[in-house]
Amino acid sequence: MSQLQRPLQGPRALTTDERNKLEEFQEQIHYSPRYSDDVYEYRHVILPKQMLKVIPKDYFNPSTGTLRILAEDEWRGLGITQSLGWEHYETHTPEPHILLFKREK
Repeated sequence: MSQLQRPLQGPRALTTDERNKLEEFQEQIHYSPRYSDDVYEYRHVILPKQMLKVIPKDYFNPSTGTLRILAEDEWRGLGITQSLGWEHYETHTPEPHILLFKREK
């Protein structure tokens, strides 16, 4: 499965227990300034490295060990807060705690 594909079962919501474990990290999530090209606006979101240890294993791509591309409900469930229209399109493999987002201008 390529990193850009979602698993066949589709997005999975976090359980209450999983959500509770992630809450302590939400204040530490960092949002980059926005940058753009002619078509898209971009930003990256930096999760605290320790947060990766409590994110459910099925949110990760087994072949790369990085987070797979997450559906909006999934990344919002992790505590990432952004306005509407953002799409998680890539994970920065050398630094798996960095998620790349884009939205059309």
